[in-house]
Amino acid sequence: MKINQDIRVGLNTNRKEPLQNNNQNNRFGDMVVKQGTKLQTEQLTRLLGDISTAGDRVARSRNLRELARFKMLVKRFLQETVEHGMELKQSHTWNRFGEGRRLKIIDTIDTRLVELAQDLLDEEKEAIDLLDKIGEIKGLLINLYM
Repeated sequence: MKINQDIRVGLNTNRKEPLQNNNQNNRFGDMVVKQGTKLQTEQLTRLLGDISTAGDRVARSRNLRELARFKMLVKRFLQETVEHGMELKQSHTWNRFGEGRRLKIIDTIDTRLVELAQDLLDEEKEAIDLLDKIGEIKGLLINLYM
């Protein structure tokens, strides 16, 4: 078998083009993270305002449609808070008998977000208690129906 000793034409070993800086990539990544945080904060603020107005409507009208809207908004706010405010870590340990055990640890990432959710729950406590009673009654009616 003969090995060709020709010079490779397409290969340029003396690259004079500057490579992109990791610093530029880091700045772009930081900018993306900041924009994501800003959008998330705006969305939560908008949701908080919607919850406040829906809570006032429920307290005034006691309408089931308004109640369902309020319940949906609170559920979405709590879902966003838990999704972006907490991180679930899983680990696997073994006991002395060799049995595996999965541990789940929830770390609070953004405590202010969780505090905001708690403040919302405290502020809308009467409306949430009303929702709780209505939900309990619905559950009892469903149990009777089944």
